[in-house]
Amino acid sequence: MSRLPFRELIQGQDYWIQDQALSNALEIAQRCIAKTTWILGSPWRPEPWPGMRAPGALTPEELLTVETYVTTHLDVPNLTPQSDSEAGLSGHNHIQICGGAEGVARPHVDSARICDYAAVLYLHPSPPTGHCGTSFYRLHLPGEPPDGNYCPKEYESLSEVPGLPREMDPTMFEEILETPYVFNRLVAYKSDLIHSATGYFGWDHALASKRMAVVFFWKVGF
Repeated sequence: MSRLPFRELIQGQDYWIQDQALSNALEIAQRCIAKTTWILGSPWRPEPWPGMRAPGALTPEELLTVETYVTTHLDVPNLTPQSDSEAGLSGHNHIQICGGAEGVARPHVDSARICDYAAVLYLHPSPPTGHCGTSFYRLHLPGEPPDGNYCPKEYESLSEVPGLPREMDPTMFEEILETPYVFNRLVAYKSDLIHSATGYFGWDHALASKRMAVVFFWKVGF
């Protein structure tokens, strides 16, 4: 029995990739690495996101460039950035750094209450592998045929969908599309798609050795 709907992923409609997204990407990376105050995620704190992050990654002008890409190429109206709420602090425009010992691929959808679109900007200048970007998945439970790849709009998250467990094991999903990690690449996508960081890298304490990306979350404005 199908638990989730499925749609073929169409570039320019469901997701979109922009290489050489910002002219000063190396400067942004260096600026982010120099931050001294960080918010810790898992495995240090019970957060759904791994590693550490800090707000204010991009300036307003840099953010405008990113949002113009998204509204133009995904053909959406104005975007409203995620803001802090009773549910917690916003992750919008945060730099997130995560090493190989701190996180693994965990397919999920972003909360329908806080965003309609999300994006990541890869900022490590020399990643050791391209297989650490963003991947998209479909549900594929053991012994059953492949299932859907996005969360119906009436549900906040996958855990609310009838017939699905509240705790989703990464082995319950099958990768269907990978967007490799390339320095200064922006990947934007509909946040109801099941997705995850493909993987993480960096195994020492140096921040500059780890996977680094700016994350964005928007609601569609009218």
